[in-house]
Amino acid sequence: MSYYHRFLQIQAYKHDGSFHRLWSHGLVVRDDEDYIVEVATRVRVIESNNHVWHTKDLGVFIFSKKEWFNTIATVADNGIRFYINVASPTIIEKGFIKFIDYDLDLKVFPDGYTKVLDVNEFKTHCDQYHYSEELQKVLKHVLDKMNKKVANKEEPFNEETIKKYIKDYEDFVSKQELKDKKEPH
Repeated sequence: MSYYHRFLQIQAYKHDGSFHRLWSHGLVVRDDEDYIVEVATRVRVIESNNHVWHTKDLGVFIFSKKEWFNTIATVADNGIRFYINVASPTIIEKGFIKFIDYDLDLKVFPDGYTKVLDVNEFKTHCDQYHYSEELQKVLKHVLDKMNKKVANKEEPFNEETIKKYIKDYEDFVSKQELKDKKEPH
């Protein structure tokens, strides 16, 4: 089943299956064997401690179905920023995009500068959730691989890819607005 041009929620979990975070919506602009991609703005986010907040910028959420990462790309005045989560491959279950968040993150600034985040959280959770040595190696390898993909501007970490997804989103929204104006209320 393709979820193209449908709205889906996103659910993140921790290694033990406990709830981590929920994003309220996003419009699917790609759904194939490799990726599911959503674009959204003003998304309501609910944290595991019930704290609720809203995203400010338009975001392109890219979920790999085969590799151990997902990313959120946002467009700034000076270029595109990526926030890459080391995470389990994504599954779609009962209309939800789902993955396990494995703490390690990579922030990529528009100028290409990268910064690894949440290393202490990763170390804490390795003990708390009993990450195996093999899993830890996989997760560290993924972080290295993401650094290389970013440096080489490989898909999905390039401007053209992100702009294509945003254009699909904007075209869909424009068509819906036009359709809504034509329909009698």
